[in-house]
Amino acid sequence: MPLDRRSFLTLAAAGAAATALPVAARAAPYRFTQGAVTVTVVSDGHLVLPTSFIAPDAPPAERAAVLAAAGQSGQQYQSPTNVTLIRTPRDLILVDTGSGDRFMDTAGKLFDNLAAAGIEAGAITKVVFTHGHPDHLWGMVDELDELRLPKAAYYVAAAEWDFWHGADATRGLPQERAGFVTGARRNFGAIKDKVTMLKPGDDIVSGLRVVATPGHTQGHVSLELAGGDGLIIGGDSLTHERVSFQYPDWTMPADHEPQRAIATRRTLLDRLATERLTLVGFHLPYPGVGKVERKDGAYRFVPMA
Repeated sequence: MPLDRRSFLTLAAAGAAATALPVAARAAPYRFTQGAVTVTVVSDGHLVLPTSFIAPDAPPAERAAVLAAAGQSGQQYQSPTNVTLIRTPRDLILVDTGSGDRFMDTAGKLFDNLAAAGIEAGAITKVVFTHGHPDHLWGMVDELDELRLPKAAYYVAAAEWDFWHGADATRGLPQERAGFVTGARRNFGAIKDKVTMLKPGDDIVSGLRVVATPGHTQGHVSLELAGGDGLIIGGDSLTHERVSFQYPDWTMPADHEPQRAIATRRTLLDRLATERLTLVGFHLPYPGVGKVERKDGAYRFVPMA
């Protein structure tokens, strides 16, 4: 099941004072060209999470070693939140909107960082969501529940939309986890009259295609951008810089459908390594841009920046 909001907020309160400013302040936008378009990664800040959320059922010795190698042997760690912006000759396309101001004090920095970089939010023409978790969706509205980007067109995978609005989104959930569903429905409700539903294989614009990557959530999608070496904007398909690559079969508590998420990771990693595609990972070390290589019967992430 998805991580509960109470656990997130308890951890965030403990770590926010010490960690809220440095990440947002130092994470200047990272730009690169992909064929005929420009891709910019902008930080939304970071989440403060317990290390117990990382593959808690994995073999203890192997788990301890891989976390130590990642510098995450304490009780909590920082998970970056990297938002992708695609500039084509006709559009400025935002992939996910970050956390907004209701999730963690260490996140929700996207629109401030856009402004600091001289990127006008009002110029964004399209917004595409990988899935409906708070750190990807809740930045869509401001403190008055009004759209931050009222002139943009919005795109959501139909399977993801249906999940959050269906009975299965709340069935069996403990009360402290209800906020995820309430928040998804509140934010999606703000675009109900202006959203385009997507299915895998659909094009957002020419050269930008929807790829099915379910498991983290029931309708989770990634985006594939043509040109250059090819690019996958992976959302939360691969969420840890070592575990997701070195041990893709380990289950992660944030995945709604753990076995389906494992299958997705395996398929995506194989493709990334075989085709030498570039990857942008939402939770990989900022800016989350790199290549995937095969290593010791598994994989490794090789940052490009």
